[in-house]
Amino acid sequence: MGDLWVFGYGSLLWNPGFAVLERRVARLHGWQRSFCMSSIHHRGTPEAPGLVLALDRADHAVCHGLAFRVAAGQAEATLAYLRARELVSSAYLETRQPLELEDGTPLEGALAYVVDRAHAQYCTLPLDQQARIIARAVGGRGPNDEYLENTATQLHALGLPDPDLDWLVARVRQIKAG
Repeated sequence: MGDLWVFGYGSLLWNPGFAVLERRVARLHGWQRSFCMSSIHHRGTPEAPGLVLALDRADHAVCHGLAFRVAAGQAEATLAYLRARELVSSAYLETRQPLELEDGTPLEGALAYVVDRAHAQYCTLPLDQQARIIARAVGGRGPNDEYLENTATQLHALGLPDPDLDWLVARVRQIKAG
């Protein structure tokens, strides 16, 4: 196995958890970043689910994120780590996707976790309902609003603000302030 490329669009942006040789801003066409997966492990519980980001198929959409290059010698360990982290409830599907790097260079076969629309954890909710869930949920990896804030902050640091996430950050702060 050669070097492995991994596409990060959510928590991988600020917490990849694996050794990275190179990171490049990248685009994934035909997919959007969305809080469309209920979280019963990392950012919520079965009794009080939170929400996590997933790649959801959408015509004409473009998701901006990071392409992480992992050395060939670390590829198997990285795959094992990501499978344990991302496939904990089988709501994500492990796929290989074509990316476009910031300079326009195509990158074939990057690992990307996308939502399984047939899975029970898939959901489509209005932004205000997402904000209400995110404001209160806590899971094994901490508060749901921390996940939202960290992702939005990292996207801004990369020069890739996401208007929906920015709206959610403001609304969650408002809800928590009472």
